[in-house]
Amino acid sequence: MLYYSESGPKTAPTIVFLHGGGVSGWMWTPQVEVLSSEYHCLVPDLPEHGGSRDMQPFTMVNAADGVAELIRCRAHSGQAHVVGLSLGAQVLVQLLSGNSRLVDHAVVSSALLRPVPGMSLAPPLVRLFDPMKNFHFMIRANMKATHVPTKYFQQFREDTRTQTPSSLRHILDANASFRLPETLTGVTSPVLVVVGEKEYKVMKESAADLVRVIPNARGYLAQKLPHMWNLERPELYTEMVRAWICEQPLPNGLVPL
Repeated sequence: MLYYSESGPKTAPTIVFLHGGGVSGWMWTPQVEVLSSEYHCLVPDLPEHGGSRDMQPFTMVNAADGVAELIRCRAHSGQAHVVGLSLGAQVLVQLLSGNSRLVDHAVVSSALLRPVPGMSLAPPLVRLFDPMKNFHFMIRANMKATHVPTKYFQQFREDTRTQTPSSLRHILDANASFRLPETLTGVTSPVLVVVGEKEYKVMKESAADLVRVIPNARGYLAQKLPHMWNLERPELYTEMVRAWICEQPLPNGLVPL
């Protein structure tokens, strides 16, 4: 089973949080600190990340199967609300395509579903990047580029240190090759599809694709925000998650896609 952390009342409704690529479950710290007072929170590390780094190789199917197993074994009543961002959002889409009955409400935050020009250059860049990845200045630069606050430096540095070139290639390959699954038209779970207003056009197009295909999906832009905004605007992200799973109006700062 995937490595995971667990908090909150075990008899309360469960929320599963799926992290982005290259980091691990700590990226959900602001959300879990608030929501674990009222929800049972499960935060797995996906394959080849964090505590699950020895589970190889990373593929979307393997990751989604691992999340499905976690929900069956640990979620209250065998079903969970699921929140995923970036790579975690892609894993959530894969989970919905094959095991949507395990998902009560879903928040799909910035799932890439279309090709990105230049991704074929990624493998050579991984080889060039690896000798420099643990330099202090490089870690700081990557944190700034991904909008990770400096208070998470130690966690970010540890994830960077333990990431191997082969695992990074597996993750990048899975991320770049993931496309819209054909089985999403049968999903009945309410799905919130959200993307940052400052993100690339391909991310907004991917969000629109999901909204068009999933019957109960609604799409929103997070105004003036980037890709990994759960750490940049944690209060807004947390309130969005709570509002969606409680079927309440979404907070200000989100506008229809």
